[in-house]
Amino acid sequence: MSQVKQFDHVGITVADLGKATAFFVGLGFVVEGRMFMEGEFVDTVIGIPDSRSEIVMLRPPGGGTGLELSSFVWPDHESGSPTAMSTELGLRNVAFEVDDLQTALDRLAADGYGLVGGVGQYEDQWRMAYVRGPEGIIVSLSQRIG
Repeated sequence: MSQVKQFDHVGITVADLGKATAFFVGLGFVVEGRMFMEGEFVDTVIGIPDSRSEIVMLRPPGGGTGLELSSFVWPDHESGSPTAMSTELGLRNVAFEVDDLQTALDRLAADGYGLVGGVGQYEDQWRMAYVRGPEGIIVSLSQRIG
């Protein structure tokens, strides 16, 4: 049986690639590349003939698992649920550890991104909050405190 070698990236489809990219760059991600994807290879992989999308690949500082943002030029986007809560089936959040949770939350709030709930603390180990990012993406931010 074949085994996973490494966790390469998470892909998120968005309508506004610029806004989503700015959000994640603001969290500290670095743009690794930006390109259009089309042709037989991608049509075969995603199962959508004659598709065309633009992607931005982001990585956290120092490397690690990437974040691929994709916006379809063709076919049109299908609506998701921008107000989905954690109980809705499917990928519900992407999670990142930050150095200073309150500073990150303040910066995101200044850009118009609010909390889904509140800031929780798990014992004397972690502080965590869910933020509703662009297009309803839930981003979990945590800070190790213990």
